[in-house]
Amino acid sequence: MNKSHDSGWASDAPTPAQLKEFFAQIENRRITKEKLQMFLRGETSEVNIEEQKESWRIFYQKFFGTDIDFSSIRIPEKQPGFDRLIVVAQGLTLNQVYGKCAENFPCSRYIDDLDKAITQNDRNPIKGSYAIWVRDRIKADEELKNLSANDLKKKNILGITLLEHLLYGLKYWVETGKHLDIQNWTLCAGSRDSGGGVPSGRWYGDRLGVSWDDPDYRYVGLRARAAVS
Repeated sequence: MNKSHDSGWASDAPTPAQLKEFFAQIENRRITKEKLQMFLRGETSEVNIEEQKESWRIFYQKFFGTDIDFSSIRIPEKQPGFDRLIVVAQGLTLNQVYGKCAENFPCSRYIDDLDKAITQNDRNPIKGSYAIWVRDRIKADEELKNLSANDLKKKNILGITLLEHLLYGLKYWVETGKHLDIQNWTLCAGSRDSGGGVPSGRWYGDRLGVSWDDPDYRYVGLRARAAVS
């Protein structure tokens, strides 16, 4: 073996002290499980998961008066193009989030009691907080245009729930002063009412609107947002 090459390899190897510091940072959570998984997969990403989690902590503190520690929340494995993290706090309800939207900008809803109307969700925060990834876009996913909720189900494509969508819209408004879905409706395919109807949301004219669609209804202006959970 070439000695100079061998020497170079040895100099690049971490020292015992460096390894000790590395594991100490894992122990005190300065290096999170998500960061370690990304390192082991050889990934580099401009998306800062810790910054996004902290922004959600501040969001919940400001709008809901709760200071929630999201440091140990499970973050789904990120997929290319899915850069927006949505964190749903334990116990959060549709009526609560809609109410916060209505406090800050005009809103209308087809059914007054959203909690009672929505009887099925692909994900809910009853037992604990959770997170999903979605594409960071003003418009819902063009890749999913002209697909009904039942079409998406057949293709095993997970869609955003109404709760997740309202949260996303409120937080986007906080960040930018603007609104999602100014041209198309987001089909919230992860939610259903007791009759199988699917809610949808859009900034319509001068307000946020929450409406309902048949599970087989499709057209180009109605598009789901895929979710990674």
